[in-house]
Amino acid sequence: MLRRTALLILSLLPFSLAQVSDDFESGWDQAAWPTYALDCSQGGKVSLDSSTAHSGKNSMRVDGAGGYCGHIFFGTTKVPSGDVYVRTYLKASRAFTDAHVSFITMPDSSLGSKKHLRIGGQSKILMYNRESDDATLPDLSPQGIATSAALPANTWKCFEYHLGTDGTIETWLDGTAIAGLTVKAGTTNNNAAQWQRGSYRPKITAIYFGWESYGGDTNTFWYDDVVVSSSRVGC
Repeated sequence: MLRRTALLILSLLPFSLAQVSDDFESGWDQAAWPTYALDCSQGGKVSLDSSTAHSGKNSMRVDGAGGYCGHIFFGTTKVPSGDVYVRTYLKASRAFTDAHVSFITMPDSSLGSKKHLRIGGQSKILMYNRESDDATLPDLSPQGIATSAALPANTWKCFEYHLGTDGTIETWLDGTAIAGLTVKAGTTNNNAAQWQRGSYRPKITAIYFGWESYGGDTNTFWYDDVVVSSSRVGC
């Protein structure tokens, strides 16, 4: 019922506003949601899971192994050509440690070939990372860390973000804006010095959900009720 309702709502929206919406109640369409693991993949796994879900009975499960080659993702190349808004409910089996990890990765043509804009964790908090120059948002100073948020273990959370064509980045957790993960005109972020060196305008070509570890950390993530759109959907 939820899936039919979601599809009905999306059918009433202009095509440019609603690119992708899936609650996975009809299963895992691997043509619509292919796996992604650049260069190598050893130990990671993507599967449909009926043991836990944010809504209904199904969610997508990613078992992420340690080390870069333990990475694995699933996702879509159906990305709006302008502003991009993403909403997913997610759950992690473990809280972040101090190590650098990613749970969303996006090939970004503005950064160069095989370079990604990544969302993940480090210093126990949520953060963005540009693969091209390793800049983080926020700065990983004590002050910057304090402006982000932690992702608790074994709890479904609503995670949203917005990438603007003007370089805007906005991020919300359970509907609350995260100050350290915000860069936009009219808003001052005193902990975005790394991010704002140069002029960055993201131009992503795909969005992939999963796990990537740059050390030994492992984790299991679940994703449900995913929406990719050109306007904010909300929680």
